[in-house]
Amino acid sequence: MHPEALLDACAELVRLTLRLEHPADAVVSRFFRDHRGLGPRERATLAETVYTVLRKKLLFEHMAPSGSGSRERCLAILGFAGTRDFLHGALTGQEKDWLAQCDAVRPEDLPERHRHHLPEWLVPPLKAQLGAGFWPLVASLAQAAPLDLRVNTLKDKRAVVQKELAQAGIQARATPYSPWGLRIDGKPALARLEVFTRGAIEVQDEGSQLLALLLDAKRGEMVLDLCAGAGGKTLAIGACMRSTGRLYAFDVSAHRLDALKPRLARSGLSNVHPAAIAHERDERIGRLAGKIDRVLVDAPCSGLGTLRRNPDLKWRQSDRTVQELAARQSAILHSAARLPKPGGRLVYATCSLLAQENEAVAAAFGAAHPDFEPLDAGALLERLKVAGAKGLCSGGASGSAYLRLWPHLHQTDGFFAAIWRRQ
Repeated sequence: MHPEALLDACAELVRLTLRLEHPADAVVSRFFRDHRGLGPRERATLAETVYTVLRKKLLFEHMAPSGSGSRERCLAILGFAGTRDFLHGALTGQEKDWLAQCDAVRPEDLPERHRHHLPEWLVPPLKAQLGAGFWPLVASLAQAAPLDLRVNTLKDKRAVVQKELAQAGIQARATPYSPWGLRIDGKPALARLEVFTRGAIEVQDEGSQLLALLLDAKRGEMVLDLCAGAGGKTLAIGACMRSTGRLYAFDVSAHRLDALKPRLARSGLSNVHPAAIAHERDERIGRLAGKIDRVLVDAPCSGLGTLRRNPDLKWRQSDRTVQELAARQSAILHSAARLPKPGGRLVYATCSLLAQENEAVAAAFGAAHPDFEPLDAGALLERLKVAGAKGLCSGGASGSAYLRLWPHLHQTDGFFAAIWRRQ
């Protein structure tokens, strides 16, 4: 594609995405469906340009008015993911001069808001939680996340899959914490590889894998993934159970559960029972009260722990939506408390960075449910032979009460988990 045509396409995709009416990945996917003539390199450039604009939106919008073209064109130029030589082929002399002036701006000369690239409402709680760790977090969120895979241990061993990927020209290294994980730099095409089609791998962040590990589901148990979504953790749990027992995958969205079907077919699992529910008080849940060995509540949340992958979320959330989510999370968790049998385990998890959705919800639940004994996440992970387990956790008298993963510390998405045992 000619440089001018590709830059025009980038500007149009930036315009559509910045409406913030739909998730960025959905907008990008729709754009690609509507423009099927785009090649792989063009798609990669378009997608990464949009995500760069979303990551640095405040700075780029500060600079854009001094440019000579439309707002969307200026933003696309600033975030363009291709080479400078290619980009210059699409620019006027005036635009080249303007871009050089923007490139010459030193980060240390910018106001703080144009360096952290975060909405103002999000900065105080993160600074309060992290202190000096705030700026390292900012730096990590400005980078694209690597691609993590979970090896389906029902079908293959990690070393075997790693070797098979290498033979396909894809270099994968073992993740440092999850015993099932492989990490890949870049975004190679996996869907047509035999290792993928036979169900030996699934795309899943290492942090998400650790949540499934914490549940520690055993063979023959009754287990419930209450907010299963597209089923990434469900599949990991099912593999832990060796496809025995009974694993319920519930979600209020039948559409999200539909995405589980092809993944489930590849996985080789026969113990998973997906079902769409109306709400957390649905009668299907009520019939399971006091019968479940392990319950995972991977609650709907702000998703701010996934900003490396979904930078639009910081512009799509607000302090008000986080308050609403925290109330919803508490309601779901309190409803889930009736499900575990005596001695059963309950895990509450989010992919949020905020204490309001995490420690605060867990503390309120613990105060309201003295019949649930808190379990120490660090001790559980040590028992499961996870390397550096205590360093993945924080909080409580032990300093490791909760799983607390941070992109800048652990190179995973941001995750939180609290664990209880029903007495």
